[in-house]
Amino acid sequence: MAERGELIADFLAAAGWGAASRCPIAGDASFRRYHRLEAPPLRAVLMDAPPPQEDVRPFLAIARLLRRLGFSAPGILAEDIAAGLLLLEDFGDATYTRLLAEGAAEEPLYALAVDLLIALHRGFDPAEAPEVPAYDDQRLLAEAALLVDWYLPAVSGKPTEPRLREEYLARWRGLLALARAVPESLVLRDYHVDNLMLLEGRHGLAACGLLDFQDAVIGPVTYDLVSLLEDARRDVPPALVEAMLRRYLAGFPDLDPAAFAASYAVLGAQRNCKIVGIFTRLCRRDGKPGYLAFIPRVWRLIEADLRHPALAPVAQWLDRHLPPGLRGIPTSASAA
Repeated sequence: MAERGELIADFLAAAGWGAASRCPIAGDASFRRYHRLEAPPLRAVLMDAPPPQEDVRPFLAIARLLRRLGFSAPGILAEDIAAGLLLLEDFGDATYTRLLAEGAAEEPLYALAVDLLIALHRGFDPAEAPEVPAYDDQRLLAEAALLVDWYLPAVSGKPTEPRLREEYLARWRGLLALARAVPESLVLRDYHVDNLMLLEGRHGLAACGLLDFQDAVIGPVTYDLVSLLEDARRDVPPALVEAMLRRYLAGFPDLDPAAFAASYAVLGAQRNCKIVGIFTRLCRRDGKPGYLAFIPRVWRLIEADLRHPALAPVAQWLDRHLPPGLRGIPTSASAA
């Protein structure tokens, strides 16, 4: 740890921030840590992403791509890729999460976020970003498998049998074509209120600040809408969800609404099954039990997605092997 501290001190000194005060700010579920630097009147954010657990190159690539497209990703003030250290523009504290907790109106914030997705999906050509990986079927299946690899053992008290795992994934394989029956674009993957900001002094789409996009891929345009509107951390009113889906579709009059609805439901269920698995893994493997409290909400989201007729095969499997009585927070004994 002392060696890491010396590395950070040298990095900040070389960037001209050696005398700045430093205080930690909220992190995320990764190994990354963040500190706010203040050298009045200037402020910046230090991202400490220690290798080999983290790699800052995807963040740098996507940040620069978003900025080229005219969107508000943090500017890069200094970088040391080998050390996993970045100095970033400080967007302040006005995350959507904080604003909503303080009573800000939901509709304008969500409308701005949806309008940004419309502009991104209109203006981005995947062929111009060959370095961004594809959200291929293998990745989607591996994510869906997190439910049976981590959550099912936690609530059943025994490992998932390989036969059951393969049967579960076979159900998903039959649905992925529906997920892809919409155009593809840049998918930021964690596009929700924790990672969106309202930036003072900026107007239009530039007022929406973007964070935590280093895992971006090329995939179906419905995915980030699911991230925004099926939020593991807060209930989004159904009327607002419907209004935002209509708003998005109005931006793409040639998009088949039925194909859009099927893709949205499939990716909603896939993403939420992944999240239940990840939250369980964070507890069992990483000693971070705080995320378990969100699992009941995520199960409600899964059950809502499963009402789409196309998802009947997955719904049937879950009813048989993870019936409603098992859809809750794993006990401390089984999740330890």
